[in-house]
Amino acid sequence: MTPVRLLALDLDDTLLRSDLSISFRTRNAIRKAEGRGVTVVLASSRAPAAMEHFAALLGLNKKNGFLIANNGTMIQESQSGNMVFDIKIPSAAALLIFDMADAEGFAVQIYDDDIMYISRTNEFAEYDQKITGLRQVVVENFRSMVASGCHKMLIPGDPMILEPLARLLSNYTDGAAIYTSKPYLLEILPPGVDKGSALALVAEKLSIPREAVLAVGDSMNDEAMLRWAGYPVAMVNADDRIKEIAALVTEKSNDEDGVAEVIERYILGSEDLTIKGRVNGG
Repeated sequence: MTPVRLLALDLDDTLLRSDLSISFRTRNAIRKAEGRGVTVVLASSRAPAAMEHFAALLGLNKKNGFLIANNGTMIQESQSGNMVFDIKIPSAAALLIFDMADAEGFAVQIYDDDIMYISRTNEFAEYDQKITGLRQVVVENFRSMVASGCHKMLIPGDPMILEPLARLLSNYTDGAAIYTSKPYLLEILPPGVDKGSALALVAEKLSIPREAVLAVGDSMNDEAMLRWAGYPVAMVNADDRIKEIAALVTEKSNDEDGVAEVIERYILGSEDLTIKGRVNGG
């Protein structure tokens, strides 16, 4: 097994417990891994402002490294806060998506700094606010805001009706990537951008080969990251489709310190992850 030099961790339902905490065991395991020369990168669908508390909790704000935000549309230096990568959805695609979603009665959300802008109030936005801690603002002329550019668009709704909306949007626009990050959240990103492409860029900046990268995730927005990483790991509480592409599925959930389990066994311990099989084609 090639020694792990870069550890990429999703936040929600992976590193974070259901109460949005990071246990002492997990924080201690991360510190020990860093002591062995491993660089830790947080990779989330959250906006940078909604990640900084967790980065500080792990001390990443005092170390040279990176935060992958908004599912890869933004990469920020963890210590300085400088943005090293920043891309937005093309205006024409964003407007088309908003118009179609709005016509079907869906709310649309975008993020900027520590604010969540929404086109109309909805129960899912309330839930999102509790999770992220971002302030919620209803914008009357939301279409104009979308036209000025956005890193990510989010359409919340009942899973039963989001799936046909996703198919509808995919048929009419090729200027954006559309997928479901959670059953009740449809996410739209710039084309060709995801956690995988962002992780590849981070690894290049750190001069770390793909074969030395271990990534842990649970949702479909983690798929590209796990497919790219040399060692792809899925949480036991992950989407079944994510488990299928992983070399390893944890025995413990995010509420049972599954990330700590991986670090202790395969980075700090002597167990060989390669015997689980490589499935990313690399």
